[in-house]
Amino acid sequence: MPVLNRIADLGPQMTEWRHWLHRHPELRFALHETSAYVAARLREIGVDEIHEGIAETGIVALIRGQGAGPTVGLRADMDALPITEETHADYASETPGKMHACGHDGHTAMLLGAAAYLAETRKFAGTVALIFQPAEEDGGGAEAMVEDGVMERFYISRVYAIHNAPGLPFGHFYTTPGPYLASVDEVRVTVTGRGGHAATPQGCIDPIPALSAIVSSLQTVVARNVGAGDALVISVTQIHAGTALNIIPESGFLTATIRCFEPEIRDLAEKRIHEICEGIAAAHGVSVEIEYERGYPPTVNDPDETGFAAEVASEIAGPERVVTDAPREMGAEDFAYMLAARPGAYLFMGTGEGAGLHHPRFDFNDEAAPVGASLLARLAERALPLA
Repeated sequence: MPVLNRIADLGPQMTEWRHWLHRHPELRFALHETSAYVAARLREIGVDEIHEGIAETGIVALIRGQGAGPTVGLRADMDALPITEETHADYASETPGKMHACGHDGHTAMLLGAAAYLAETRKFAGTVALIFQPAEEDGGGAEAMVEDGVMERFYISRVYAIHNAPGLPFGHFYTTPGPYLASVDEVRVTVTGRGGHAATPQGCIDPIPALSAIVSSLQTVVARNVGAGDALVISVTQIHAGTALNIIPESGFLTATIRCFEPEIRDLAEKRIHEICEGIAAAHGVSVEIEYERGYPPTVNDPDETGFAAEVASEIAGPERVVTDAPREMGAEDFAYMLAARPGAYLFMGTGEGAGLHHPRFDFNDEAAPVGASLLARLAERALPLA
């Protein structure tokens, strides 16, 4: 079964929706225009219920099928990124410094397309919960929606999501059972010594050598504290110290991101980072402040639901275009919170050549929207079969 005919007919409509969203990007939880636009489209589509204001600007809409049955959740993220757009498209961002550089405008359009189809055909028994989520990029909107009780309130039994993947072959789907995307933590290490004139370092306690030693030593956690088969990334992303050529600064800081899949590796990384920073600080005679924050957990696909989602994807794309043992990714995704609350699956959908995610010239491929919407719709129909 290829792209559903009715959803193919909705292609121009999904493009119109997506271009409006692309012109009006909003960040984190402040998705007031976006949420109002989505709610208006849902009313036009004719869903049965619209619940707004969940996790500030999130929406859950319900479509009931023909008869009783469980509830299946389909999720799309709606937020943009703080990036200045360089696509020069006719529908480019009208808000300086903000753009849809990750395709969440496309995800939202796909779920609206699936909603239009499901509300019209209703070839399922049970309820479909359409979850439009804020703050995936920053803020943990999925966690906030789960904490607001969406799973219990709407009796959601399982949940699915798709993310576009530029650079991968158009119309191919990728997933894997178990951990698929990594956890993401961050650390800020501030080192304080005693500043002074650069000509008399003996009268100072220079924080820069300590920071440099910490940067080098942090890499030993990956190289020497975990096995070669255990995935762990520690990337130092900022180092700041000093204001002038002839001044030894009083203090400096670095930041790093830490990504892995297994809870024990996550605990080990945090422990070793503290030990390394404190040990090097003592050796250099400086003080150190460590601000360690745990972020999104790993995105863990339920094995049974992943197999089911791959089977449905094979109906849409053909089995030769569905990869069921895709390599794990070190990127993170707050859909992890929904998968921790309910079984489900997360898939990537190839959208062909183009600028990568989070790039100022990224633009979602509108031709992919009917493919993704068809998968979302068929996931609901197959999970909620008519008797």
